[in-house]
Amino acid sequence: MSIFPYIYYMISSFHITTDDTQIAIYAGMVTSAFAFAEFSTGVIWGRLSDKIGRKPVLIGGLAGTGLSMIIFGFATNLPLALAGRALGGLLNGNIGVLQTTVAEMVTEKEHQPRAYAIMPFVWCLGSILGPALGGALAEPCISYPKVFGPNTIFAKFPYLLPNLVCAVILACGVLVGILFLEETHEDMKNRRDVGLEAGRWILSFFKRRQAEVRAFDKAADAYLDECRPLVEDELPPGYRSTEGTPHFPLSRAESPEGGPSNRPNRVAKQIGMRKAFTKQVILNIIGYGILAYHTIAFEQLMPVFLSTPISEEPPSLPFKFTGGFALPTKSIGLILSLQGVYSMTAQIFLFPVVVRKFGSLRTFRFVIMTWPVLYVLVPYLVLLPSRFQMVGVFICLLWKITAQVLAYPANAILLANSAPSMLVLGAINGIAASTASLSRAFGPTVSGIIYSWGLKMGYTGLAWWANALICVVGAIESLWMEETDGSADSAQVMDEEARLNDPCFDPVIIDGVIGPLGPSSEIHADFLYCELDHGHAED
Repeated sequence: MSIFPYIYYMISSFHITTDDTQIAIYAGMVTSAFAFAEFSTGVIWGRLSDKIGRKPVLIGGLAGTGLSMIIFGFATNLPLALAGRALGGLLNGNIGVLQTTVAEMVTEKEHQPRAYAIMPFVWCLGSILGPALGGALAEPCISYPKVFGPNTIFAKFPYLLPNLVCAVILACGVLVGILFLEETHEDMKNRRDVGLEAGRWILSFFKRRQAEVRAFDKAADAYLDECRPLVEDELPPGYRSTEGTPHFPLSRAESPEGGPSNRPNRVAKQIGMRKAFTKQVILNIIGYGILAYHTIAFEQLMPVFLSTPISEEPPSLPFKFTGGFALPTKSIGLILSLQGVYSMTAQIFLFPVVVRKFGSLRTFRFVIMTWPVLYVLVPYLVLLPSRFQMVGVFICLLWKITAQVLAYPANAILLANSAPSMLVLGAINGIAASTASLSRAFGPTVSGIIYSWGLKMGYTGLAWWANALICVVGAIESLWMEETDGSADSAQVMDEEARLNDPCFDPVIIDGVIGPLGPSSEIHADFLYCELDHGHAED
């Protein structure tokens, strides 16, 4: 978001072309480079988060984005700018992993609207700070000559400062993630996290409660040590809580040592991945991709539209007219930041109320069906009297933000609820994130090319109207979507998961059978479980 206010002027400074109508094409290429690269690694990051956990992938994505922004800030030509953006996309797999993390934390359906509003809320916060920083700090030697003189590094690299500031913010995010972010993956959230331990120590140190916490822990441990023999002595020797049943684990989901086994991963491999992509999952992923395409096209087109010079040619209504608003980077950054303020408010207060009242599916359908009207009207803003133009711009931005605030989290809820199993949700969100990344890659490039063609032919609205057609396709596709919790599509999956996680035999019955036979006839549970596992694998 931080590059949007100045990308038009940055491309112009590369002196690639003297034709201003071509700048939109190269601006779209720079915007798309990130998304193309993100598409190529989105599934990999999603699958990797299933193997090593969500936290390492999220932190690595932040670090990769910070590195790419520093490279982008030092770019003085188009290839280096494209390389910096592409590197950020390759190293950033956060979108799908974040959605998976939220889904793992919130499993109650009534809590989903509020929970799924938090991530877009943070995104909105970034959409305020990003454009504001980008517009205010770009070309500092021109905007703040008293502070940044002509002999500073920022004279040679006029777009370095906003990227440096963003990199510092990302570094703070990495530090916060290491110290305070908890793992949510079911198989890995109980493993030791040194960073989290350090974060808790820091909090306890500043709260001056470290000594009290240690004393309480010691007293609690001593009390438990005193009580444990009394409790355990009341149980038969073979049935103490730390032993499970005699010679048999309580559940096949646990290893003989009492720790978690790798059976959930085997469930995902044997069952989940084979049945994960149901009809509703696929429809929601397609809807997400279409939504990502036309929204990122809007994000890229609007700053270029606001930067385009005012046309002196008279319009030939209803369709043939050209020109833009010729706004400076500061004004564009301010406009984009103001939309973020409203977006934050709507995300927290509007979205949960609307979704609780109308449901995720009806909300998504209504928004996606009204979006084409917005895209048809936006280019006509240049025809308004000058005193009404900015009013019209803010009304259209308000419309767009409201639609976006409602559509994205509603689609995320629909996708999460359509997943047949939580064990494959990481892979599903990885595919969804890759699909959205591919759409975001094509959106700016295609819309930039069409926008340049339109300016040459005298049709400013050509790219906007093409975007409206894409949105119509998404509206039609939404008619086949259903609101489900995944149970209808995954009954067999759940049955097989239950078979793999429930005890195969009642330990009491087995004990009654083998007990009279004596120790020489004991049968080890692991042998029985291995034989049954072998049978499942053959099935």
